[in-house]
Amino acid sequence: MDQLKPEPNNSSPLTPLGFLERAATVYGDCTSIIYNSVTYNWSETHRRCLQLASSIQSLGIRRSDVVSVLAPNIPAMYELQFSVPMAGAVLNNINTRLDSRTISVLLRHSESKLIFVDYQSSSLIIEALCLFPPNSPRPLLILINEVGQVLESPTTTTLDFISIYEDFVNKGRPDFEWVRPISEWDPIVLNYTSGTTSLPKGVVHCHRGILLATINCLMDWAVPRQPVYLWTLPMFHANGWCLPWGIAAMGGVNVCLRKFDTASIFEAIRVHNVTHMCGAPVVLSMLTNNPDEKPLRIPVQFLTGGAPPPAALLIRTEALGFVVSHVYGLTEMASNVVSCAWKPIWNKLSVDKRARMNARQGVRTLLTTAVDVVDPETGMIVKRDGSTLGEVVIRGGSLMLGYLKDPMGTSKCMKDGWFYSGDVAVMDPDGYLSIKDRSKDVIISGGENVSSVEVESVLYMHPAVNEAAVVARPDEFWGETPCAFVSLKEGIKVGPSEKEVVEYCRERMPHFMVPKTVIFMEELPKTSTGKIKKFELKEKAKAMGTGKMSRL
Repeated sequence: MDQLKPEPNNSSPLTPLGFLERAATVYGDCTSIIYNSVTYNWSETHRRCLQLASSIQSLGIRRSDVVSVLAPNIPAMYELQFSVPMAGAVLNNINTRLDSRTISVLLRHSESKLIFVDYQSSSLIIEALCLFPPNSPRPLLILINEVGQVLESPTTTTLDFISIYEDFVNKGRPDFEWVRPISEWDPIVLNYTSGTTSLPKGVVHCHRGILLATINCLMDWAVPRQPVYLWTLPMFHANGWCLPWGIAAMGGVNVCLRKFDTASIFEAIRVHNVTHMCGAPVVLSMLTNNPDEKPLRIPVQFLTGGAPPPAALLIRTEALGFVVSHVYGLTEMASNVVSCAWKPIWNKLSVDKRARMNARQGVRTLLTTAVDVVDPETGMIVKRDGSTLGEVVIRGGSLMLGYLKDPMGTSKCMKDGWFYSGDVAVMDPDGYLSIKDRSKDVIISGGENVSSVEVESVLYMHPAVNEAAVVARPDEFWGETPCAFVSLKEGIKVGPSEKEVVEYCRERMPHFMVPKTVIFMEELPKTSTGKIKKFELKEKAKAMGTGKMSRL
């Protein structure tokens, strides 16, 4: 059999974009999108995406050009997950919670050629582009309006929106032949891991990896045909864990929400008979905040990740009728690669023990090749005793191609046949892993990754601050929030108040990164070599208890 080899007819490039075409054929008359009073079926969504891709290409956008999107979970955001790569371009979703300075850095780093921006973020994107160096090339702008909403393109002395979204869609060709990848290793999306301002980490994924990640998520979550999916997970978070393509594959209904709170979530669930939704543990907290809320008539499958949900929170959420599945993933892996696969024998355990089992990250998903916990110094697998710490390593088909323009960063985390996640964990005797810490001191607040180093860099800019260290403090609403420990410079007679330090940070960084607690100390604890003992500060923050329920 040595003479047998791949041929063009059995090795066509894998891509998730074909899911939309199939959905239009199989589920053409079925509802695809619901948003306020707007409803589309899959035939209409397919046509609109082709028209949009046609219009994108008409602007001169070519293969591998980056096209950015700054929008909440609205129909346009969903359509662009297909249309941008169908035009041959690379899709770059931007976190709507970032500030203009950060967005400006990301746009320049990605060399974005075109930006679709929601009308509520138009001033933010203009501020970001005004921060570009003089004579630097700037991307074209298209303003996303609501269906039926009449808007005039905002203009400045230097920036113009070339079109309104709905007009842009309508001028495209419905018979457009979408641009198929030459190779399944061609890039399809560029996602930034955090709102970094100095060294952005742009994660590049290929068509093959995204398809595998999409199918992996559908299989692991056991998503049936035609689910009704409520978009409480931002699509800018790792492309909504690949579920825009996944819901198309299953011919489901996308219930879109521009913004949400507890009341709107429960209303959408009951009005549209929602069956599935995702989100960080902060969304679970929102759902349990109203003690008068009655249990759901029909169970809703809820996929959560981003931080280990407390067992007490899982108990409260499931009492309302949500069936919570806990997963673990990274932007670099496109979607979840570990899930707390439920064992039938656990059904016999008490409620508390079941919740503790479900709070673990779990085991590798079906299409993930391998996941383990190793000693980061030796690369040896740690003991499966539930107490020996090590770093989580992963290998599989959904792993990124690498970091954009960062070969050194790529080589540091992709070595010895593994992807080194930077997350510290233990492996239990039953083969299930549990995350215990973040080796890079990342704080997960409401599903957002907050780099303590970035927050500290801003604190150090304060004229009165001598030393600063930022750690996670438990929060009953956000899961974790940044807690800053600072010492003041000698000679400062009247130092700043906690409120003044918080306001100082708020003016210089995205609001979700701002410390919610500031503790003043005469001197921060240090090791013999002069390094700040963050582990001691973490214990202090933990001992302070959970912060009050607060909203940004």
